[in-house]
Amino acid sequence: MQDSQGLLLVLGMAVVTYLPRLLPMLLLSTDKLPSFLKRFFDFVPYAVLTTLIFPEILFSTAQPASAIAGGLIAFGLAYCGQNLFFVVVGGIGGVFLWELLF
Repeated sequence: MQDSQGLLLVLGMAVVTYLPRLLPMLLLSTDKLPSFLKRFFDFVPYAVLTTLIFPEILFSTAQPASAIAGGLIAFGLAYCGQNLFFVVVGGIGGVFLWELLF
C-alpha cells in the first residue's frame, strides 16, 4: 500500500509539473509573437539566471572580496568562451588563491 501511494504521488507531481509547460506550447504554437516581445523573451533567461547567481556569489564565502574575485575570474573565463568545467574550476581556484594570499 505504501509503495503505490508513493508512485501515485510521483506521477501526480510529474503531471502537475508537465502540464504548465505543455499547455502553452500546444495552445500558442500557431500564434506568431510580435518581434519586440520575442526579443524580450530571448533576454528573460539571462536576467533570471543573473538574479539567481549574483547574490549567491557575494555571500558564498566568509570574505565577500574573495567571492567577487572568484566571480570575476569565472565571468572572464565564460566571456572568453571557455568550457563550463574550466569556468567553475577557475572560479573556485580564484577564491582559493584569494583566501590563501589575503
